[in-house]
Amino acid sequence: MTSRVAAAIAAARSEGRGAFVGYLPIGFPDLAGSIEAAVTLAENGADILELGPPYSDPVMDGPVIQEATQVALEAGFRLSDTFTAVRAITERVDVPVVVMTYWNPVLQYGVDRFADDLLAAGGAGLITPDITPDSASDWIAASTRTGLDRIFLAAPTSTDDRLAMIARESTGFVYTVSTMGITGERAELDAAARNLVDRLRAHGVENACVGIGISTPDQVAGVIDYADGAIVGTALVKALRDGGLEGLAATARGLAAGTRSAS
Repeated sequence: MTSRVAAAIAAARSEGRGAFVGYLPIGFPDLAGSIEAAVTLAENGADILELGPPYSDPVMDGPVIQEATQVALEAGFRLSDTFTAVRAITERVDVPVVVMTYWNPVLQYGVDRFADDLLAAGGAGLITPDITPDSASDWIAASTRTGLDRIFLAAPTSTDDRLAMIARESTGFVYTVSTMGITGERAELDAAARNLVDRLRAHGVENACVGIGISTPDQVAGVIDYADGAIVGTALVKALRDGGLEGLAATARGLAAGTRSAS
């Protein structure tokens, strides 16, 4: 099966630019509002949508995203709302939608059931930040069966053996962590990201997208200089929170322009 995520990255590459992966939490400011926000993001330059179901213990998320997910949880978000949102979004835009979720909710829901429901809703894959391929045999089997992309994380601290395994088992792209720590905006991106992408390339990774700490068009352009895509979350959530859909659209357009700034 052809990966829709890899196809989106290839389409951007054919236009001489990198891919812009935009993250938003599902259910913020409410479920309907989060659907509109994702559509707005897709219509204003995102090549891939990354949607996060709110989770009560978001170990990787910085304060802006934590605050937004708390609003969603307090409003009564349920995991099944994930599929409602994905279906509503994919009916309106062609941009591939991947779900970024911690593993416990998938386990509780049922790995095969989650994969089947995500596929039926039009989803393209899963980003799983807290599970490694050696612990993911059920998910590897379910994603192989359904054709969903499985996107694992690689960190600067990952050993070469771990990177080889991540390279072998990931489809779509490898989520390349720019810094150790939580998501959020940083004045400077860690140079470790460039080194990590080089190490992934040595293991045969075709698509490496860099995330965590990217918040400006200049930072997007810097990442696109050596990676295949830039992942932005906090800056988009903040724009939605402070400026509504208009603010989100303007921020997304600016970030998307950064993907064209690479030499």
